[in-house]
Amino acid sequence: MGITQIAAVMGSCVAGGAYLPIMSDEAMIVDKTGSIFLAGSYLVKAAIGEDIDNETLGGATTHCEISGVTDYKFENDAACLDRIKRIMDKIGDFDKAGFNRAASIAPAKSMDDVYDAVANFTKPFDVMEIIERLVDAGSFDPYKELYGKTITCGYARIDGWAVGIVANNRQVVKAKKPKQNAADNPTEMQIGGVIYSDSADKAAHFIMNCNQKKIPLVFLQDVTGFMVGSRSEHGGIIKDGAKLVNAQANSVVPKFTIITGNSYGAGNYAMCGKAYDPRLIAAWPNANIAVMGGAQAAKVLLQIEEASLKAKGEVIDETKKAEMLKNITDRYTKQTSPYYAAARLWVDAIINPTATRKWISMGIEAANHAPLTKEFRPGVIRA
Repeated sequence: MGITQIAAVMGSCVAGGAYLPIMSDEAMIVDKTGSIFLAGSYLVKAAIGEDIDNETLGGATTHCEISGVTDYKFENDAACLDRIKRIMDKIGDFDKAGFNRAASIAPAKSMDDVYDAVANFTKPFDVMEIIERLVDAGSFDPYKELYGKTITCGYARIDGWAVGIVANNRQVVKAKKPKQNAADNPTEMQIGGVIYSDSADKAAHFIMNCNQKKIPLVFLQDVTGFMVGSRSEHGGIIKDGAKLVNAQANSVVPKFTIITGNSYGAGNYAMCGKAYDPRLIAAWPNANIAVMGGAQAAKVLLQIEEASLKAKGEVIDETKKAEMLKNITDRYTKQTSPYYAAARLWVDAIINPTATRKWISMGIEAANHAPLTKEFRPGVIRA
């Protein structure tokens, strides 16, 4: 693959594990703690009757001075890791993707007080409170600021890197609708954190723009899903949602996802969840990740369980119903924890909000070493 690989053997590498470090470009081993062999001393004794200790069989001295399997021998882990740094420091440059970077500027606000700024995610808030604590001061240029306001899009810089930000806005907003007559001024109240047709359309167009301009994408997820109901269905929410998912899924620029709050259902997909191959996906400790919100899911599951029990002729009083709802809610809420998600590799890490900027910057720096080789081809998009 042309990727430099350096292995540091600081413990035991046995059987199939013995091949992994030796398939690297260079292999290092720490004296007295590192060992490499296809079979350990006990198996050797059982198989061929030879008495030998592990250090003589496959320790640092054996492989650096006799077999030649490893290239470097070190007294301790620190010396081994220092040598890796010295080797990496000399590696020549390769072609880059060419993502734009300017001088880094500190954010206008500190991420230290982000939870106070957004009322611990308990009330509606403007997502700019997070964005202003993440991007270089003065670098955010909003895209279609007055349209589709439940998603905030815009160009910015993070640690100097040019990025396109797609963020769920938790404010309750008023969206203007087409007039029916000259005196009419219709508006629609839109719930923050929900994706509507107009916000999906805006985000899809913005994502396509970023691919056109070779700008990495950053998704800030705090989404409860797409709007449902007859008005949304008649307005073509499926068509507009598909447009967003299509553009996002077919993006060729690097994508980075930070789950700052909720991440529910199809909203997770549209906002570049794990299934859509972000280069890195991390969650804040307060995140909630599930098919739907705990309260809504519990009520749906309760209705199903209640119908099943009634079909068997069982009578359910209000006390029993409340007990069932609590049990279902507790079980489901536990599974929405970011730690539950991280344990199943649905997110790469749970990070402190203050580390978000560093995570994204390092991710783009790494991605910049992989030139873009695919064309952006989203296919047929329904207008």
